[in-house]
Amino acid sequence: MDPEPRSAKGRRTRARLVAAGKAVFEREGFRQARITDITAEAKVAHGSFYHYFDSKESLFREIAEEVEVRLVSMDDIPEDLPENAGPIDRIRAANRAYLTAYRKEARIMRVIEEVSRYNDEVRRVRSKRDDYLAARLESAIKRLQAAGLADERIDERCAAMALGGMVAKFAEMVFVGDARYDMNAAVEQLTLLWANALGLSPTPDRELAAG
Repeated sequence: MDPEPRSAKGRRTRARLVAAGKAVFEREGFRQARITDITAEAKVAHGSFYHYFDSKESLFREIAEEVEVRLVSMDDIPEDLPENAGPIDRIRAANRAYLTAYRKEARIMRVIEEVSRYNDEVRRVRSKRDDYLAARLESAIKRLQAAGLADERIDERCAAMALGGMVAKFAEMVFVGDARYDMNAAVEQLTLLWANALGLSPTPDRELAAG
C-alpha cells in the first residue's frame, strides 16, 4: 500500500480513487459499495486499488476524515466580514458556514452518520471533529466572558459542547433527515439561540470581535 505516492501520476491515481469512492459511497451506501464499483468509477485497474488502500473501509475512513475537516474549516466564512464585527455577527457567519458546508456534503454525510453507528474508527473520526470544534468554541466563549459580554456563570466547555452539538444535530436533521427549514431562517434562529444561551446583547456598542 502506498498512502502517499511520490510520483505525480501516483498522486493523481490516488486522488481519482478517493473521488470515485466518495461518488460510489454516496450512490450505493457503504455496505453495498464494492471495490470493483470504485475502480470502475475511477477508470483504473482493479489491482491498482490495493496499491493505495488496504480495504474499502480504509478508503471510507479517509473520505470521512476529509469531509469532517471541511465541515470545521470555516472556509465559507465571508472574507469581507469586518474586522470589528461583533460576536453575534461572527456567530451568525460561523453558523452559516457550517450549514453551507454540511449541505454541500449532505449525501456523503448521510453515509458517514450511518456507518459511525457501528464502526468504531469512523466514530472516532467524528469525535475528533467534535473535540476540535468544541475546543475552538470554548476558547471563543472564554474571550467573551473575559470581555464581560457573556455570562460568566456559564461553564465554557459545557456550553461549547452543547451549542456546537446543537448546530451539528440541526444540520443532520435538515440535510440528512426529513426536517425542512429555510437556510436564512435556520441561521438566524441558531444564532439567536447561541446569543441567548451565552447572554450576549444584540446592542452594537456592546459587541466585540471574538477573534
